[in-house]
Amino acid sequence: MSPASALYRDCARLFMVGFPGTRIDADLAALMDDGIYGAILFKRNVGTAAETAALCREIKTRAGRPFILSVDQEGGRVARLRGEPFTALPPMRELGQRGDEALAERVGRLLAHELRAVGFDWDFAPVLDVDTNPANPVIGDRSFSRDPVEVGRLGVALAKGLEAGGVASCGKHFPGHGDTTTDSHLTLPRLPHDLERLRRVELVPFQAFAKAGLASLMTAHVLFDALEQGVPATMSHRALHDLLRKELGFDGVLVSDDLEMKAIADHYSVAEAAVQGTLAGVDLFLVCHKADVQRTAIEALVKAVESGRVPRERITEAHRRLDALAARFAHPAEDRLATLGDAEHRSLAEGLASAFTGKDPTEVMLASR
Repeated sequence: MSPASALYRDCARLFMVGFPGTRIDADLAALMDDGIYGAILFKRNVGTAAETAALCREIKTRAGRPFILSVDQEGGRVARLRGEPFTALPPMRELGQRGDEALAERVGRLLAHELRAVGFDWDFAPVLDVDTNPANPVIGDRSFSRDPVEVGRLGVALAKGLEAGGVASCGKHFPGHGDTTTDSHLTLPRLPHDLERLRRVELVPFQAFAKAGLASLMTAHVLFDALEQGVPATMSHRALHDLLRKELGFDGVLVSDDLEMKAIADHYSVAEAAVQGTLAGVDLFLVCHKADVQRTAIEALVKAVESGRVPRERITEAHRRLDALAARFAHPAEDRLATLGDAEHRSLAEGLASAFTGKDPTEVMLASR
């Protein structure tokens, strides 16, 4: 089907892509013209604050429509924006040890202020995984706590701060990646727990997030055989529709983790994962690296709709949620760089520095000069 067709554009809208470099290349431009929802930026895409802001404005201006820009800015070791004038936040484990909801909300507001300043609309944070396995190679100190109630309480507070600051939050990784011993970037992890254990531990933070009515959740490329034997959660109707949508009542945007991660790409074609994921309940797919893979995934979804395998209503349902997120958080191309260092930014940053170091804010401010 021609990329110019209405169905092609409708299916392309269920994708958010990554791209190489610090400028719009021909592949990204073509996908933007074909209707993709937005783009995700990584370390490879960002330079100084001014360079990053210029790239975000260039992308949004080129799109000529609401176009969502996202990033992983958690704090600790997962932060794409680093160095002055961005605040170096500690890992969320350190925030969790303080147990302070107001402090977590302030972290969210600071993240939102800095992200808005350079043009981002959506932050893939906070991590809602529970830190139950010391051998976990991918979560660890990214989690707030070993206590699921604390993870939910502080994760909701941080997300509320983000959204109060005009940036969509995204809790991750549903239904839980905290007790794995392998990294889904590299292989397909499996959790052996029964449903009673999941409800008691892994699902508690996601239930709190759903109850709070926050913007979005991200799926985990993890096997939970108690939910659906041999099917990763990203592709599992029982996990996403029955458990998350029906039992927990979440009606925000459900976004997949990157389909090019080895947990998916080594076991399924990315095209088939996109089709099965759509049937399971995913509203938006991250495909973060290769333009040919991005295009193949869109085309596979188009064919699945044409054949009747994917009902057109499922696309319409995803659009409803994506439209609602864009209406709240898609910001126009604008120059907000001067807000980095303004009075609000200084107040947020200095207060957090004081909270984490125990020093007087004036002392922290002077030491940073």
